[in-house]
Amino acid sequence: MRPDFNKYKIYLHDKNFLISFFSSLLFLIIALIINFIAGTYAQESVSNPVTDIILSNTRVYDLDFIFIYGTYVFWIFFIYISIAKPQRLPFTLKSIALFTIIRALFISMTHINQFPNHLLLDPNSFINYFTFGGDLFFSGHTGIPFLLALIYWESKHMRYMFITISIIFAITVLLSHLHYTIDVFSAFFITYTIYHIAIYFFKKDLNLFNES
Repeated sequence: MRPDFNKYKIYLHDKNFLISFFSSLLFLIIALIINFIAGTYAQESVSNPVTDIILSNTRVYDLDFIFIYGTYVFWIFFIYISIAKPQRLPFTLKSIALFTIIRALFISMTHINQFPNHLLLDPNSFINYFTFGGDLFFSGHTGIPFLLALIYWESKHMRYMFITISIIFAITVLLSHLHYTIDVFSAFFITYTIYHIAIYFFKKDLNLFNES
Protein backbone atom coordinates (compact mmCIF):
# COMPACT_ATOMS: atom_id res chain seq x y z
CA MET A 1 0.00 0.00 0.00
CA ARG A 2 1.74 3.13 -1.26
CA PRO A 3 0.72 6.74 -0.63
CA ASP A 4 -1.54 8.06 -3.38
CA PHE A 5 -0.09 11.54 -3.89
CA ASN A 6 -2.64 12.36 -6.57
CA LYS A 7 -5.31 12.03 -3.90
CA TYR A 8 -3.41 14.52 -1.75
CA LYS A 9 -3.63 17.12 -4.50
CA ILE A 10 -7.37 16.62 -4.64
CA TYR A 11 -8.08 16.58 -0.91
CA LEU A 12 -5.76 19.48 -0.03
CA HIS A 13 -7.99 21.65 -2.21
CA ASP A 14 -11.22 20.17 -0.89
CA LYS A 15 -12.67 22.50 1.76
CA ASN A 16 -15.04 19.87 3.14
CA PHE A 17 -12.23 17.36 3.56
CA LEU A 18 -9.97 19.88 5.28
CA ILE A 19 -12.74 20.83 7.73
CA SER A 20 -13.41 17.17 8.44
CA PHE A 21 -9.73 16.35 8.86
CA PHE A 22 -8.86 19.24 11.17
CA SER A 23 -12.02 18.72 13.22
CA SER A 24 -11.05 15.06 13.69
CA LEU A 25 -7.54 16.10 14.70
CA LEU A 26 -8.93 18.59 17.23
CA PHE A 27 -11.33 15.94 18.54
CA LEU A 28 -8.42 13.55 19.05
CA ILE A 29 -6.34 16.16 20.89
CA ILE A 30 -9.27 16.92 23.21
CA ALA A 31 -9.75 13.18 23.78
CA LEU A 32 -6.09 12.74 24.74
CA ILE A 33 -6.32 15.63 27.20
CA ILE A 34 -9.45 14.11 28.76
CA ASN A 35 -7.67 10.75 28.90
CA PHE A 36 -4.71 12.30 30.72
CA ILE A 37 -6.98 13.98 33.28
CA ALA A 38 -9.01 10.79 33.81
CA GLY A 39 -5.91 8.61 34.08
CA THR A 40 -4.30 10.94 36.61
CA TYR A 41 -7.50 11.06 38.66
CA ALA A 42 -7.88 7.27 38.58
CA GLN A 43 -4.30 6.76 39.74
CA GLU A 44 -4.68 9.25 42.59
CA SER A 45 -7.96 7.61 43.69
CA VAL A 46 -6.78 4.02 43.31
CA SER A 47 -8.08 1.47 45.84
CA ASN A 48 -7.12 -2.13 46.61
CA PRO A 49 -6.41 -4.85 44.03
CA VAL A 50 -8.75 -7.81 43.63
CA THR A 51 -8.38 -11.49 42.82
CA ASP A 52 -8.64 -12.62 39.22
CA ILE A 53 -9.42 -15.93 37.56
CA ILE A 54 -6.35 -15.80 35.29
CA LEU A 55 -3.91 -13.54 37.11
CA SER A 56 -4.34 -15.39 40.41
CA ASN A 57 -3.36 -18.65 38.73
CA THR A 58 -0.44 -17.59 36.51
CA ARG A 59 3.02 -16.19 37.13
CA VAL A 60 4.19 -12.89 35.68
CA TYR A 61 5.85 -13.10 32.26
CA ASP A 62 8.34 -10.46 31.15
CA LEU A 63 6.67 -9.29 27.93
CA ASP A 64 7.48 -5.61 28.15
CA PHE A 65 9.13 -5.71 24.70
CA ILE A 66 5.73 -6.57 23.19
CA PHE A 67 3.80 -4.16 25.39
CA ILE A 68 6.14 -1.24 24.72
CA TYR A 69 7.85 -1.82 21.38
CA GLY A 70 4.91 -3.70 19.90
CA THR A 71 2.82 -0.61 20.63
CA TYR A 72 5.34 1.62 18.84
CA VAL A 73 5.37 -0.64 15.77
CA PHE A 74 1.59 -0.80 15.79
CA TRP A 75 1.19 3.01 15.75
CA ILE A 76 3.91 3.46 13.12
CA PHE A 77 2.07 1.02 10.88
CA PHE A 78 -1.23 2.80 11.57
CA ILE A 79 0.31 6.15 10.57
CA TYR A 80 1.67 4.60 7.37
CA ILE A 81 -1.65 3.14 6.20
CA SER A 82 -3.40 6.38 7.13
CA ILE A 83 -0.97 8.47 5.09
CA ALA A 84 -1.37 6.08 2.17
CA LYS A 85 -5.06 6.97 1.86
CA PRO A 86 -5.81 10.35 3.48
CA GLN A 87 -9.56 10.06 2.92
CA ARG A 88 -9.61 7.40 5.63
CA LEU A 89 -8.20 9.71 8.29
CA PRO A 90 -11.28 11.71 9.44
CA PHE A 91 -13.46 8.70 10.28
CA THR A 92 -10.57 6.72 11.77
CA LEU A 93 -9.32 9.59 13.96
CA LYS A 94 -12.82 10.45 15.16
CA SER A 95 -13.49 6.80 16.01
CA ILE A 96 -10.24 6.57 17.99
CA ALA A 97 -11.04 9.86 19.75
CA LEU A 98 -14.52 8.60 20.65
CA PHE A 99 -12.95 5.36 21.94
CA THR A 100 -10.50 7.37 24.06
CA ILE A 101 -13.19 9.58 25.61
CA ILE A 102 -15.49 6.68 26.43
CA ARG A 103 -12.59 4.77 27.95
CA ALA A 104 -11.66 7.86 29.98
CA LEU A 105 -15.19 7.90 31.40
CA PHE A 106 -14.90 4.24 32.38
CA ILE A 107 -11.53 4.60 34.11
CA SER A 108 -12.90 7.62 35.99
CA MET A 109 -15.59 5.37 37.46
CA THR A 110 -13.37 2.42 38.40
CA HIS A 111 -10.26 2.82 40.60
CA ILE A 112 -9.03 -0.71 41.25
CA ASN A 113 -5.29 -0.96 41.79
CA GLN A 114 -3.06 -3.15 39.65
CA PHE A 115 -2.67 -6.81 40.55
CA PRO A 116 -0.08 -7.17 43.36
CA ASN A 117 2.51 -8.99 41.24
CA HIS A 118 2.72 -7.40 37.81
CA LEU A 119 5.36 -6.49 35.27
CA LEU A 120 7.21 -3.29 36.14
CA LEU A 121 7.66 -1.15 33.05
CA ASP A 122 10.67 1.04 32.39
CA PRO A 123 9.79 4.36 34.14
CA ASN A 124 11.60 6.26 31.38
CA SER A 125 9.50 4.71 28.62
CA PHE A 126 7.48 7.13 26.49
CA ILE A 127 4.46 4.87 26.88
CA ASN A 128 4.13 5.99 30.52
CA TYR A 129 2.69 9.27 29.24
CA PHE A 130 -0.37 7.31 28.09
CA THR A 131 -0.67 4.66 30.84
CA PHE A 132 -1.05 5.51 34.51
CA GLY A 133 -1.44 2.23 36.40
CA GLY A 134 -4.93 2.94 37.69
CA ASP A 135 -6.51 3.22 34.24
CA LEU A 136 -7.37 -0.45 33.89
CA PHE A 137 -10.97 -0.77 32.73
CA PHE A 138 -11.06 -1.37 29.86
CA SER A 139 -7.91 -2.41 27.98
CA GLY A 140 -6.87 0.09 25.32
CA HIS A 141 -4.18 -2.26 24.02
CA THR A 142 -6.90 -4.78 23.25
CA GLY A 143 -9.60 -2.36 22.15
CA ILE A 144 -7.81 -0.05 19.69
CA PRO A 145 -6.56 -2.80 17.32
CA PHE A 146 -10.01 -4.41 17.44
CA LEU A 147 -11.59 -1.05 16.61
CA LEU A 148 -9.32 -0.78 13.56
CA ALA A 149 -10.28 -4.34 12.60
CA LEU A 150 -13.92 -3.24 12.57
CA ILE A 151 -13.09 -0.06 10.64
CA TYR A 152 -11.11 -1.99 8.01
CA TRP A 153 -13.49 -4.97 8.06
CA GLU A 154 -14.04 -4.96 4.28
CA SER A 155 -10.32 -5.60 3.75
CA LYS A 156 -9.79 -9.25 4.62
CA HIS A 157 -6.04 -8.95 5.21
CA MET A 158 -6.32 -5.81 7.35
CA ARG A 159 -9.18 -7.30 9.35
CA TYR A 160 -7.31 -10.48 10.25
CA MET A 161 -4.10 -8.59 10.93
CA PHE A 162 -5.71 -6.16 13.40
CA ILE A 163 -7.65 -8.95 15.10
CA THR A 164 -4.40 -10.89 15.48
CA ILE A 165 -2.67 -7.82 16.96
CA SER A 166 -5.57 -7.34 19.36
CA ILE A 167 -5.34 -10.95 20.55
CA ILE A 168 -1.53 -10.73 20.93
CA PHE A 169 -1.86 -7.57 23.04
CA ALA A 170 -4.66 -9.17 25.06
CA ILE A 171 -2.48 -12.18 25.89
CA THR A 172 0.48 -9.89 26.63
CA VAL A 173 -1.31 -7.70 29.18
CA LEU A 174 -2.81 -10.75 30.87
CA LEU A 175 0.44 -12.71 31.16
CA SER A 176 2.24 -9.55 32.27
CA HIS A 177 -0.53 -8.96 34.82
CA LEU A 178 -0.94 -5.40 33.56
CA HIS A 179 -4.70 -5.79 33.14
CA TYR A 180 -7.37 -7.84 34.84
CA THR A 181 -9.27 -10.45 32.84
CA ILE A 182 -12.43 -8.34 32.81
CA ASP A 183 -10.46 -5.40 31.34
CA VAL A 184 -9.44 -7.50 28.37
CA PHE A 185 -12.60 -9.46 27.61
CA SER A 186 -14.93 -6.49 28.07
CA ALA A 187 -12.82 -4.45 25.62
CA PHE A 188 -14.13 -6.45 22.64
CA PHE A 189 -17.79 -5.86 23.53
CA ILE A 190 -17.41 -2.20 24.46
CA THR A 191 -15.30 -1.47 21.37
CA TYR A 192 -17.92 -3.07 19.12
CA THR A 193 -20.51 -0.68 20.58
CA ILE A 194 -18.18 2.31 20.19
CA TYR A 195 -17.69 1.45 16.52
CA HIS A 196 -21.44 1.51 15.89
CA ILE A 197 -21.77 4.81 17.77
CA ALA A 198 -19.06 6.19 15.46
CA ILE A 199 -20.97 4.96 12.41
CA TYR A 200 -24.09 6.76 13.64
CA PHE A 201 -22.44 10.10 14.43
CA PHE A 202 -19.80 10.27 11.69
CA LYS A 203 -21.73 9.17 8.61
CA LYS A 204 -20.16 11.70 6.23
CA ASP A 205 -16.67 10.68 7.33
CA LEU A 206 -17.58 7.02 6.89
CA ASN A 207 -18.77 7.71 3.34
CA LEU A 208 -15.47 9.43 2.62
CA PHE A 209 -13.62 6.45 4.10
CA ASN A 210 -15.53 4.07 1.86
CA GLU A 211 -14.48 6.02 -1.24
CA SER A 212 -11.05 4.41 -0.84
